[in-house]
Amino acid sequence: MHRPVFCLLGLHLSSTFASIIGPVITANFPDPSVIQVEDGDWYAFATNNGVYNVQIATSHDFENWTVLNQDALPDAGVWSDGTNVWAPDVREIDNTFVMYYAATIANGSTHCVGAATSKTVTGPYTPQDSPIACPVSQGGAIDPSGFVDTTGEHWLVYKIDGNSLGHGGNCNNGIPPLTNTPIMLQRMSSDGLSAIGSPTKILDRGVEDGPLVEAPSLVKVNGVYVLFYSRNCYAGPWYVVAHATSKSITGPYTKARNPDISTGFGPTGTLYAPGGMTVTADGKRMVFHADLGTDVNTRQMYIAYLDIIGGQVIV
Repeated sequence: MHRPVFCLLGLHLSSTFASIIGPVITANFPDPSVIQVEDGDWYAFATNNGVYNVQIATSHDFENWTVLNQDALPDAGVWSDGTNVWAPDVREIDNTFVMYYAATIANGSTHCVGAATSKTVTGPYTPQDSPIACPVSQGGAIDPSGFVDTTGEHWLVYKIDGNSLGHGGNCNNGIPPLTNTPIMLQRMSSDGLSAIGSPTKILDRGVEDGPLVEAPSLVKVNGVYVLFYSRNCYAGPWYVVAHATSKSITGPYTKARNPDISTGFGPTGTLYAPGGMTVTADGKRMVFHADLGTDVNTRQMYIAYLDIIGGQVIV
């Protein structure tokens, strides 16, 4: 089977896309993350759908999915107003499932990043009393994603939501002066629940990224840190899956020249505004959303199979 090849340095790109499959969830299931549990089953989690704070779906084979009729996070925590829960990410740490998520703070409109725990993968998850990252003056924090290094150290990547303080236009950040939307790296405690020290900026919006970068997902393959992220505005055709690489977890990260997945990709060439992805720890699978047609209110889940070999990402 021929697959497109994406060089980590962004040098070349081909276009068959045979390993992109979907939509595997046809309902609105934005910003999906994924985890495989001990019995081999897969679980995906997604942004709220107006009924449940955190949606859940399950699969035995990664390709056929069933959305569950339950809320993984019915209580978003005392620090939150309980609404607008976005981009959940679940990790298993020492037999406890840890969910990172963003929610609107109490008595405010800004999002911050928090954590919740459960002894079962489907929850319900119990939130911590305080958020992990809450830079209100910078626009808040969204899109958390956990990472465990080969050293055993736990990390969290997330986006500072600077475009929420923008001046209008594309995703509220299309009219100068444009605000920064940095991706931050935070070292975490061994249980994944407490920040250690201050976060480090590892990526930021450039001219090629339009109004923002967001939705980070970090993996390490053969000694190379690969930071997948979305760029441009989620509501339009320029939203894409991209990546950057580094030999050090703290950077500097070099952005690939070409996007990995963009509008027009997919087996039938019909993907629109793909992004909001999570990559599995082994770097071999990805879940992401793309719009139903051009309807941003229905972001369907797709999957992709990846290889990261010898400095190349193969999708």
